[in-house]
Amino acid sequence: MAEVRAEMVANVWRVVVAEGDHVEDGDTLVILESMKMEIPVAAPRDGTVAAILVSETQIVEEGQKLAILGE
Repeated sequence: MAEVRAEMVANVWRVVVAEGDHVEDGDTLVILESMKMEIPVAAPRDGTVAAILVSETQIVEEGQKLAILGE
């Protein structure tokens, strides 16, 4: 399991993947928005999206879990 976390305080602009989707290292999972900039959050490795822990328009804190990747 790999946890994907926010690197800064931001708004969730778009959730790109769904639970059960297979992703590869570097694929965009979520796009955050902060100070009018879009910040893509990428998968740290290949795997299946086990959980999406945020929803669009939600405000997230630095270090907050966004998603969990399984095998």
